[in-house]
Amino acid sequence: MTTSLPDEEVMLMVRDGSAEMLGVLFERYEKPLFNFYVGLTKDRPASEDLVQEVFVRILKYRRSYKPGTNFRPWIYQIARNARADQMKKNVPHAEQTEAAEPMQAPANSLESDQQHAILRRALDELPEEKREILLLSRFQGLRYEEIAQMLGCQVGAVKVRVHRALQELREVFVRLERGAAQKSTAAGANYEM
Repeated sequence: MTTSLPDEEVMLMVRDGSAEMLGVLFERYEKPLFNFYVGLTKDRPASEDLVQEVFVRILKYRRSYKPGTNFRPWIYQIARNARADQMKKNVPHAEQTEAAEPMQAPANSLESDQQHAILRRALDELPEEKREILLLSRFQGLRYEEIAQMLGCQVGAVKVRVHRALQELREVFVRLERGAAQKSTAAGANYEM
């Protein structure tokens, strides 16, 4: 029964004292939040810590959740605030894993693995604010209206930011893809000698 309840109703139950309902929200949002943080930080342990911090904050600030509030922008705003606070502390995590990847199923082909790796590298090269808006809109599936609510701006501004971020991502991807193709060609030429 509780698995079919909308997030907003579950959060109202948490707000009204049903702390065990936080587990339902945790099951729904742990993986998306983890993927969001890994996309920003490239640090799996720090991302895990940040996910935990989001749920601690939900409990702590549960009374601030108002009926009628869309839950997804609310939780992602908490997530953004937790990340900002972590950055202010500027405590580097002990182990920053270079190959930190989001939780996902493995790709089927070598070519799609290579494309995925290039896309991940291109995303990593973007400035954090552009990477964040793409992670929210494209990888976390938040609607522009939800992002606008979170950022305190107009939907049109979100569309422009996403468009610009996608343009830059495309440019970086093409540059990296050309570099990978040149390395592959050079490696093949060296192998033939």
